[in-house]
Amino acid sequence: MKIAMLGFGEAARAIVAGWRESLETPPPLSAFDIKHDAGGEARAGIVRACADLRVRCAPTVADGLAEAGAVFSLVTADRALEAAESAAVAIGPGTLYLDGNSCAPSTKQAAAGLIEAAGGRYVDMAIMAPIHPARHRTPVLLAGEAAGEAQALLAGLDMRPTLAGNRVGQASAIKMLRSVMIKGLEALTAECLLAARRAGVEEAVLASLQASDPGFDWKARGAYNLERMMVHGARRAAEMTEVAVTLRDLGVPDRMTQAAAQWQRQIAGLALAPGDAALDARADRILNRLAP
Repeated sequence: MKIAMLGFGEAARAIVAGWRESLETPPPLSAFDIKHDAGGEARAGIVRACADLRVRCAPTVADGLAEAGAVFSLVTADRALEAAESAAVAIGPGTLYLDGNSCAPSTKQAAAGLIEAAGGRYVDMAIMAPIHPARHRTPVLLAGEAAGEAQALLAGLDMRPTLAGNRVGQASAIKMLRSVMIKGLEALTAECLLAARRAGVEEAVLASLQASDPGFDWKARGAYNLERMMVHGARRAAEMTEVAVTLRDLGVPDRMTQAAAQWQRQIAGLALAPGDAALDARADRILNRLAP
């Protein structure tokens, strides 16, 4: 079965690299990424990535999806519905469409409507941990009427799928509500520890936190959380915007999530490399560029 990747960024590349290493006979692969339309270095980067992983680089969505038995949609959260709209024009009858984007259940349901109206079979897929180092073996949740078939496909690809339910939105709800805590804690880490560093009291604050919760390595986690925001903050901000939609759909205030999205976006916008893994070094790099 040919597999098409819609979006060929970090997640798609990691999954394909894992397949290349672990599968005796990987499936035929094609990929389309919107950066191909941008031309210049953006296009060249996609072409190089495809060549490195022996993936056919498609010039259009229709070309990429042609004759595919399954499509993995791995774009950014804010482009997921647009990707489904593009795929709906080209998807073959009965083709599985695995939407692995970090979106609200209502966004996934809207995408499912587009794909299913075009004859495809939509699967809500939630990636439940960082894609590295496990790559294709990163745990995923699946939901929707075709989730059982998708589970069998992914298991055959040496992936780690678990069924979350038969309704689109069940997998993404788990992912979104988990992110309230995970990405929210990253933002709280930034607000707390950057302020503590600027005030010159970070060691005392960290010692107090460690004493209150000795099972949590606050210094190491603080450095890690800042790195996540520096490297992936733009994508995390888009995800938290979808988390806010999820909360509003549930009738729950989204105050913390909106603030977390702002922090993620602001730190990503500084365009800083994480550099030295030490917490104080990362905090100083951010503080040197941070505007109130």
